[in-house]
Amino acid sequence: MSSPNVRRVSECFVKPKRPIEESKKICYLAPPDIALLSAHYIQKGLLFTNTPTENQHTFIQNLLDNLKHSLSLALVHFYPLSGRLVTQKTQEPPSYHVFVDCSSNSPGAGFIYATLDMTISDMLSPVDVPPIFQSLFDHHKAVNHDGHTMPLLSIQVTKLLDGVFIGCSMNHSIADGTSYWNFFNMWSEIFQSQGQGYDHVVPISRQPIHDRWLPESCPLINLPFKHHDEFISRFEAPELRERMFHFTAESIAKLKAKANKESNTTQISSFQSLSAFVWRSITRARTPPCGQTTSLKFTINNRSRMQPPVSQDYFGNLIQILIAKSTVGELLEHDLGWAALKVHLLVANHNNTVVQQFFKEWLQSPVVYHIAQNLDPYSVLISSSPRFNMYGNEFGMGKAVAARSGYANKLNGKVMLYPGHGGGGSVDLELCLSPDIMSALESDEEFIAAVSISNPLC
Repeated sequence: MSSPNVRRVSECFVKPKRPIEESKKICYLAPPDIALLSAHYIQKGLLFTNTPTENQHTFIQNLLDNLKHSLSLALVHFYPLSGRLVTQKTQEPPSYHVFVDCSSNSPGAGFIYATLDMTISDMLSPVDVPPIFQSLFDHHKAVNHDGHTMPLLSIQVTKLLDGVFIGCSMNHSIADGTSYWNFFNMWSEIFQSQGQGYDHVVPISRQPIHDRWLPESCPLINLPFKHHDEFISRFEAPELRERMFHFTAESIAKLKAKANKESNTTQISSFQSLSAFVWRSITRARTPPCGQTTSLKFTINNRSRMQPPVSQDYFGNLIQILIAKSTVGELLEHDLGWAALKVHLLVANHNNTVVQQFFKEWLQSPVVYHIAQNLDPYSVLISSSPRFNMYGNEFGMGKAVAARSGYANKLNGKVMLYPGHGGGGSVDLELCLSPDIMSALESDEEFIAAVSISNPLC
């Protein structure tokens, strides 16, 4: 029996509630933004229940109207998301610039209403994350450069039989995870304040900062290309199984205590302990040769690493990938503390000097990163953060029962960290592995002893 399909009912565009000021109509991109032009959009969403059993049509229509109205108010503050990418080229002198045009010529952000004849239990009960979640997001397989013709932000609201999924696809060249969830949080805040009579301007608790951060004495960035075919590639994910695993606060505390004791320190954090544990577990499941090099790659937020520090409200990309390497033999012959200390030292030494040098070298030879560069059968890539406020977002349906992602940027060994649904320091881990490696991990006693299956319905 075939599974139900997502049916798109309506599509429209949403513009900022008031016109964009002339001085804000052009938004230039910084090095970390441009470097992501060939990556996928960010795709994260929230699943809600508590929809009324009666007057469904009225409830959904009011929800859609309120979501669109609050989105138009949110775009007043997050105006780059209403624009489109533009490339400006000249032959003499040769130049190639990519920026955001936020003028009134842009149709705005996308907004889609769809339906799916499945229940919340259908979506959350299976062992593996159902592939149907990928259909709950717009911009399937789109790369950020597609923002020249596609909306930089697209919201898809999908009505289930007993719930609603709100999926958000945001251009990753415009925002990183910190900026993404800042937008989502403020959109929720505006939604909840709509009854207070606001129409054109709604005060928000975290005002985004749009002045793009640029290295000192950095001019308008001129890319060394003549055509986007020289730096854009399309990525097709291999066959993957995707599962959610739950780490309780107690389990994470045990990993942290074990890592610090084994490395004779007190400095190793929960994140560093958990990352090292996942790295060792996946590597063990892969059974590679002892002499094979394996790596742990993880994204780090550079805002607090810089001098002076950049505000967490900075709207753009200020992330970097750090890489810890080891041979398989070293990683598995040593204990958790050895691996966790390796991660800790990498983070501790990542300071303003390192960040500035990284961008200085990028400016000397600008590059655009490709998803396939992280496709390594012996690497683990960790992204997202349990510090993001995912479950604080409400849209008239109470707290979300689950957070899920789409197709974007997934590969063998990709790990995404979410706050646990129950809070209290717990973490949900979204893990993508090839089917054979996932089966091996499921049989790994040390790994399974530390986790529980993440199912908010239980």
